[in-house]
Amino acid sequence: MRIEAYAQVQQLYGPRKTNRVASTASISSARDAVEISSLGQNLQMVKKAVKEAPDIREELTAPLKKSIEAGTYQVSGESFADKLMKKMGM
Repeated sequence: MRIEAYAQVQQLYGPRKTNRVASTASISSARDAVEISSLGQNLQMVKKAVKEAPDIREELTAPLKKSIEAGTYQVSGESFADKLMKKMGM
């Protein structure tokens, strides 16, 4: 009786094992493909442009730098305090 049970189990699992091998072979021949949407492509272009942009805009900082070096740059303490308070939300 145990031999009959083994034969029945073998019949159940035997064909599935061969099907798995066949399906695995067909899957391995398939190739993956990646397609990037136009939004993704635009985001990549923007990231690249930002990365290539300079960190410091010389046309804005050069006049300030010259006046600091010359000693003519004046900062109002009241103006600075007002801006600081606005930034802190007070």
